Amino acid sequence: MTVDPAESVDRHFAEEAELTCLRLPALELTGLGPAELVGVVEDPNEPLERRLGAGAVLAIAGDPRLQDRPRLSPVEGGRVVIGTRADEVDAVTARWRGVGVQRDWIAKESPPYETTLRSFWIGTFPVTNGEYRRFLHESGHPTRPSHWYLGAYPWERSNHPVCGLSAEDADAYVRWLSTALDHPFRLPTEAEWEHAAKGPAGHEFPWGDTYDPAYANTRETGIHTTTPVGAFPQGRSPFGALDMAGNVEEYCADLYRPYPGGSAVSDHLTETFGTYRICRGGSFARYADLARTRRRHGPFPGALYPCGLRVATDTELP
Repeated sequence: MTVDPAESVDRHFAEEAELTCLRLPALELTGLGPAELVGVVEDPNEPLERRLGAGAVLAIAGDPRLQDRPRLSPVEGGRVVIGTRADEVDAVTARWRGVGVQRDWIAKESPPYETTLRSFWIGTFPVTNGEYRRFLHESGHPTRPSHWYLGAYPWERSNHPVCGLSAEDADAYVRWLSTALDHPFRLPTEAEWEHAAKGPAGHEFPWGDTYDPAYANTRETGIHTTTPVGAFPQGRSPFGALDMAGNVEEYCADLYRPYPGGSAVSDHLTETFGTYRICRGGSFARYADLARTRRRHGPFPGALYPCGLRVATDTELP
């Protein structure tokens, strides 16, 4: 089958989702305790609808995984390779051409380079709506997430990742958290994020080299909205972090710049903003090419770019 390049690009930027509907068994789960519900959410042997139903009950009843202190996963540092080989760019582009991927987008990942990373800790989950509400309440930060309808806190999605943030919002959150917990939190660097997602083996996705829509909340999965954190346990990264593919995109600390030895790539992001903050991980609104561990992306105004964050720190929480 020949794919019309214009049609594939249109598909990549299509905003309206299919009218899918999931029937969640939330009522049958209301008799379970919090620990049992968590067990359902993060059990890869449970059907997706049951995992999401358990997450929905926890969102309303209170999710014990989400406390004042973020859960962290240790990431072992060392000498790591970041990026994609130049001779792989065309093959990766061809693999995702059907959903509108253009060569320049993948060329941003090249050439690969070696760097030494210190060991660090990364958030096991992306920051949730409930955690972000506490930040807004205690800090007086002036802007609300754009994905909160009318600016209202989505209490029924308290354990979903927050999204609709600017890079400045993400920076403000980690500064506030550092003060609130008297501990130095920050955003992960782009290299740290990639290493934490793909692990020492350098996987294409956090779980391996083949995409599976059962392992992440991307457009292929058919949910078309955020899901409770940790509800795709098969997608756990080699270091134990969840939701590093799909659900929401995540800000890193770095502005876009070419990798060492590479050339700057001009695309719709640079043409619009000149410079922009790197986001990683893909989302429910985008196809799985953005969930690749090496994929470099950035925020763009509109519903197709649900950007949130995940914290990092150089020091283990006492």
